[in-house]
Amino acid sequence: MSSPQAATNEPRRYQLFIGGEWVDAESGKTFTTPNPATGAPLAEVAEADKADVERAVAAARQAFEGKWSKLSARDRGRLLYKLAQLIEAHAKELAALETADNGKPIRESSYIDLPQVVENFEYFAGFATKIEGETIPVPGQFFNYTLREPLGVCGQIIPWNFPLLMAAWKLAPALAAGNTVVLKPAEQTPVTALELGKLIQEAGFPEGVVNIVPGYGETAGAALAAHPGIDKIAFTGSTEVGKLIARAAADNLTKVSLELGGKAPNIVFADADLEQAVNGALMGIFYNQGQVCCAGSRIFLEERIKDEFLERFKAKAEKIKVGDPADKTTQMGPQVSEEQLNRIKGYVDIARQEGASVLTGGASPELDEQFRGGYFFRPTIFCDVNNRMRVAQEEIFGPVSSVITFTDEVDLIKQANETIYGLSAGIWTRDITRAHRFAREVKAGVVWINTYNMFNAASPFGGYKQSGYGREMGRHAIELYTQIKSVWVDLSGKPIGWFGN
Repeated sequence: MSSPQAATNEPRRYQLFIGGEWVDAESGKTFTTPNPATGAPLAEVAEADKADVERAVAAARQAFEGKWSKLSARDRGRLLYKLAQLIEAHAKELAALETADNGKPIRESSYIDLPQVVENFEYFAGFATKIEGETIPVPGQFFNYTLREPLGVCGQIIPWNFPLLMAAWKLAPALAAGNTVVLKPAEQTPVTALELGKLIQEAGFPEGVVNIVPGYGETAGAALAAHPGIDKIAFTGSTEVGKLIARAAADNLTKVSLELGGKAPNIVFADADLEQAVNGALMGIFYNQGQVCCAGSRIFLEERIKDEFLERFKAKAEKIKVGDPADKTTQMGPQVSEEQLNRIKGYVDIARQEGASVLTGGASPELDEQFRGGYFFRPTIFCDVNNRMRVAQEEIFGPVSSVITFTDEVDLIKQANETIYGLSAGIWTRDITRAHRFAREVKAGVVWINTYNMFNAASPFGGYKQSGYGREMGRHAIELYTQIKSVWVDLSGKPIGWFGN
């Protein structure tokens, strides 16, 4: 793996990874991915399209029916564990590249993303030998058992907000279960997925088990979703694109799992530990520049603590250090792209037009000349928001929080659930009965009580409603990548029914 310092000089150059080889796109096309902190080119990347996806699917199919299918579960686990060790050994370089490619602060890349990447590969390395069938006590003289088998070739399309971590969430369970993969990283952040391909080679995975085809969603992504040779599509991204993926896959009845958008309610009751709740609200919306599908973007405050909470929340938001993501003291880096920055600015304008008030933020910060071409935005808090406003209903995917007050718990749960999304929720209270009651009543796949943004490789993650379906991580992820076969054995030796008479 080359040094990340190259990111500050000439752009890096990457090819496609297909069938165990690094190859150019058949079209010869490439695209440039910039460093979002400066706008300067970071990498020149081969641009996959339909022809390249065809090659990758063919390579994955050949590997699935060849060397990979003959490998024992134990050996699959050992390869995954070796990959985890290689990632850990290169964690410093990978974290620097993740920061250069995505814009997230180096403290997050180094101390959150990379450790979780390693944890996911280690966890599923251990799961490879735990994928088991069952015996079923059916009536009569029959022996019935099930086999849990891999699906085959899996297409995986990952987002730009956690590039390497989302690759780990998808690759690790798919490979543990015995599948092969065609991975399409987001065009905004392809670099660390391609570096991961180098480590997959070094770990000794057979050729074609993992194929990596960076390209645009409209071409490479669409070709992957609609390919008849794909047995399963896994997608993380916007709800809008998730619907397109599902429609494309439907023509082939391809199995699909979707982890989509969110507009999480982060609920603060008057009896909460206020300091803890303020810090949790900050983590809920400003972590990763607000580019998190489960971000606590709707903060519901009990009316009688509104003034004190907002005073503390505003003061702490204004102290967040926004700037150079490579600086270890930086708390917020740039948004991932100019397009995303403009999207956030557009929603801020909409919120103002709808009557919401900017408590703080609402604009880009003044930074040193080196970063004036970057895509930075200040932590932003809107108050005087009602739940019907677009800023409270639509996913902004940026550091923009909407504060809504409440007095009645019945109305609160109604408002919390009045959204097309259902990915996550936060509850801040010392009343344990209320906490568990609301955890049941809120329609979300993940609920945090007196904490926020906690994840573990063993714990499932996924959404209700238009936040998608299927669960990633934990044993539930294995269910996404396996299918059940029922086997019946006659133990009587007698003819079946009346046909033997």
